[in-house]
Amino acid sequence: MKPVLVVYATRQGHTRTIAEHVAATLRARGDEVDVIDAAEPPAGFYASRYQGAVLAASLHRGHYEHEMLEFVRTHREALERIPTAFLSVSLTEAGVENRTAPFDRRAQAAMDVKRTVDAFCAACDFHPSRVWPVAGALLYTQYGVLSRLVLRFIAGRAGGDTDTSHDHDYTDWKALDRFVASMAREIETGP
Repeated sequence: MKPVLVVYATRQGHTRTIAEHVAATLRARGDEVDVIDAAEPPAGFYASRYQGAVLAASLHRGHYEHEMLEFVRTHREALERIPTAFLSVSLTEAGVENRTAPFDRRAQAAMDVKRTVDAFCAACDFHPSRVWPVAGALLYTQYGVLSRLVLRFIAGRAGGDTDTSHDHDYTDWKALDRFVASMAREIETGP
């Protein structure tokens, strides 16, 4: 059996944590997994050597990391020949999943996530087998003073957590595990 590829692009590191969690979940199933940073693919990298792939990119200011866009553009043909999932990691998805938020705010957040994913896929002519939005995190303790203030302001406007004394992880790890298990079954059966 060929290995599974997990690729991530991140700014603050939470998406790397998600990618590593995905890899650990796949390894627990008995899969061989390679995890790479989209910004630094290893020399001699070929996406065609994999049985399936999971790509995880975080969203900042309405855009995914340029490194993921370039990675997908470079390896699109190989990725589209295998089962490939795209994990969209964002605080916008946290707004979708916030059960205490008004319905119209959650619906708008869901439309925003879909629009952003669609724009990314169109920009690199990419058609992943599956797309899974994942709620990100506010890592206040890891931000500089200016970033912490800006993100606190944005979070407050969106109805998010504004306590900067600790981090806020919105990722639904159990839902992510269920998605990975489902994706793993698809990878095992082939395209």
